[in-house]
Amino acid sequence: MSEPTGRRRSIAKALTLLVPLAPYADTEKIRADAGARHMKTLPPSIAVWLATVAHVRHVHTDYDKLLGEGYDRDSARFFVLDQVNATLTRWRATRLLDPDDDAE
Repeated sequence: MSEPTGRRRSIAKALTLLVPLAPYADTEKIRADAGARHMKTLPPSIAVWLATVAHVRHVHTDYDKLLGEGYDRDSARFFVLDQVNATLTRWRATRLLDPDDDAE
């Protein structure tokens, strides 16, 4: 079952505000991930942020390759932080990953 129309609208608005220049193919995947069942208790802006970071990390960085080479999750995230932020910057994101923030 899809999320309610109001939630979809809120997710779309939050996505446009967060990454206004993200490519359509990326925004559609992020939108779907932000609307996933496990994200429904989160405010749309937080769901979009988490979905965006996860998407960029897995699709636009070497994160999965590093995991495959045996790096633990935190180490792999550390090594791709600049790649994630570079992608977010290209997309004119209003927020970047902070290396000192453990929540991401």
